[in-house]
Amino acid sequence: MGIFDVFKKQFLDVIDWMDEENGVLTFRYPMADREIQNGAQLTVRDTQMALFVNEGQVADLFEPGRHVVATNTLPVLTNLKNWDKMFQSPFKSDLFFFSTREQIDQRWGTPNAIVIRDKDFGPTRIRAHGTYAYKIKNPKVFFKKISGTRERYTTQELEGQLRSIILTSMATFFGSSQMSFVDMAGNQTKFSETLKGVLEVAFAEYGLQLTSFLVQSISLPEELQQHFDKMASMNMVGDLRRYANFQSADSIDEAARNSGGAAGAGIGMGAGLAMGQQMASAMGQQMGGAMGQQMGGGSSAPAEDPVAMISKLHELLTKGVLSQAEFDAKKAELLKKIT
Repeated sequence: MGIFDVFKKQFLDVIDWMDEENGVLTFRYPMADREIQNGAQLTVRDTQMALFVNEGQVADLFEPGRHVVATNTLPVLTNLKNWDKMFQSPFKSDLFFFSTREQIDQRWGTPNAIVIRDKDFGPTRIRAHGTYAYKIKNPKVFFKKISGTRERYTTQELEGQLRSIILTSMATFFGSSQMSFVDMAGNQTKFSETLKGVLEVAFAEYGLQLTSFLVQSISLPEELQQHFDKMASMNMVGDLRRYANFQSADSIDEAARNSGGAAGAGIGMGAGLAMGQQMASAMGQQMGGAMGQQMGGGSSAPAEDPVAMISKLHELLTKGVLSQAEFDAKKAELLKKIT
């Protein structure tokens, strides 16, 4: 080994991090026995920051650009080393590079269901998953709280910690929120923005900036989903019954005004009664059975079905017992009972 090789090994004149690997957040520049020469060139690229650390104590931070390592560019480090005048000899100090690139397509999910206070259904358990992206914003804070003096620190090592931050913050948010599951599932973009605002504070405490947070799926546990589907079905059945009753009444009225006479009226009544009876039969039987049990098994005459009453009135109309005006007035009165 020649004398020039010895000097090349011991003194650093050019310092940079050229081979920035994917997934590496921090990189400690290898010093070994080498020392930084006064006036050395420090190159920090656009996706990096550089931090000098003296005996574990954070010193000077350099942003992207080319810097000359000298006393006037190292005010904190100069003070830590008690240099009362410009240093002329090489010095040794740890130098860490930080990648400030955005770390995209990071995954999060709820391994266990989170309990929320749903404004419609009360305490409800939900599951969710999605993606997020972040980057290092404050290297000094990140060094002190996360990476430390390791030779390198990766996104894989940080993944578990960030997932814990996300789930803890979400559980705290849901514990005090009255947001509905339907609202969350119906507008995932707005829900994602709301959660991002909640999580930004927690990420900033570790020197990180949360650049995006996306909720891709929200679901209920299977047993709650089945209950939710039943409620939706019951509401739908109620709407269908009211629709069938109106259709039946309209068909009777149309038949009454049909110039075809009794034949047309018979067809209209048959269609109307068929629709009304089919839709009302099942609901009537269930309601009648339930009321019978509540009343101790006693029986009482059920109220006349308005649709059936309209049918009977139509027969009186066709026989000439009722006038058209009397039929229309009575029909209007009965229709109020089924709206």
